[in-house]
Amino acid sequence: METSLPASALIDLAAEGLVERVPNRGARVRVVSPDEAIAITECRMALEALCAVKAAQNVTDDEAARLRELGAELKRAVGDGNPLKYSELNRELHRRVGVISGQTVAVGLLERLHAQIVRHQFQLALRPGRPERSLGEHLAIIDAIADRQPDQADLAVRRHLSSVIEALRATPTSR
Repeated sequence: METSLPASALIDLAAEGLVERVPNRGARVRVVSPDEAIAITECRMALEALCAVKAAQNVTDDEAARLRELGAELKRAVGDGNPLKYSELNRELHRRVGVISGQTVAVGLLERLHAQIVRHQFQLALRPGRPERSLGEHLAIIDAIADRQPDQADLAVRRHLSSVIEALRATPTSR
């Protein structure tokens, strides 16, 4: 079943970097190389660190408790060997940090960047040992924010995304 999108929708998707227009052929989903995924993750690092710092400054007791509950759910997903659930909870953690931060501009930019590399993130989530490795990194982010330690939140996010970059570099087609 073929569906056609209005031209304006294709223009919007192209502006978001999600599709590319091919002259005389239409449009197709844009493939993001591992090298480009690394560059996008480097940009995410600055924005996510900003959000984590602001979240650590703004977090309420209730939000801190909910972040800790999410950390417990992340542990359960890893313990149960459920990488898809872990990936879903990972997205929820990043979403909550963005909301707590109040940085709506940064969150909007992060959403656009995330949409471009979702395939790479999904592949990393399924890589053996990756959820176990990132669990400690995510828990460090949660602890720093919940304990209201902005400098530690910044460091925890940068360590986590450096680890993601390292994993992307280990992707066979990466240069």
